[in-house]
Amino acid sequence: MLASYKTVKRYGNAEIVIKKSRFIGHAKPVASEEEAVAFIEAIKKEHWNATHNCSAYVIGQRDECQKQSDDGEPSGTAGKPILEVIKHQGLKNVAVVVTRYFGGIMLGAGGLIRAYTDGAVVGLEAADPVYRVLHREVLVAIEYTWHGKVENELRSRQTLMGETAFTDKVTLACLPLEEEADRFIAWMTDLTQGQATILKGEARYIDHETLPG
Repeated sequence: MLASYKTVKRYGNAEIVIKKSRFIGHAKPVASEEEAVAFIEAIKKEHWNATHNCSAYVIGQRDECQKQSDDGEPSGTAGKPILEVIKHQGLKNVAVVVTRYFGGIMLGAGGLIRAYTDGAVVGLEAADPVYRVLHREVLVAIEYTWHGKVENELRSRQTLMGETAFTDKVTLACLPLEEEADRFIAWMTDLTQGQATILKGEARYIDHETLPG
């Protein structure tokens, strides 16, 4: 699993008008090619009367799956520019559709490339680009007498936290970066003088506006 990657948070769309043609950029996070295709088909169904619904998507940890469609526009003037925007922004697991309602004025090849590029950009901005960062859950069970000290140290360290359970002991759900999990456990063991019961849980991605550190 990648330590981090950039994607979008949610579905978003935005519209621009260029020489009376409406270009609506749609973007959505997708986990598979099937999901990307379903998203594109849904936009086509919603905008069935549009002149074109051009699209592109990039899926996979190493961008293994990359597809694009000009949907009737001159070859290379729509799908490729959309794909290039996704790749230039370093995004993964993202599908983008740019819908065009023709306004009566021809744009030419260069104009189309710029328009579909801009349509993809505004659609992706509306979908809130984020960094998905891999964290590891570490459960730390301690006696109540340790709670204040450990919590203060975690706050100073700016460790992400899940829920805290209060039973016969206090169990803190800590979420250090995956690559720092072993160092975190060693630090916690030292901090609690070996009196904490520490369990390494599952790895999971958490969204960040910027890369940690």
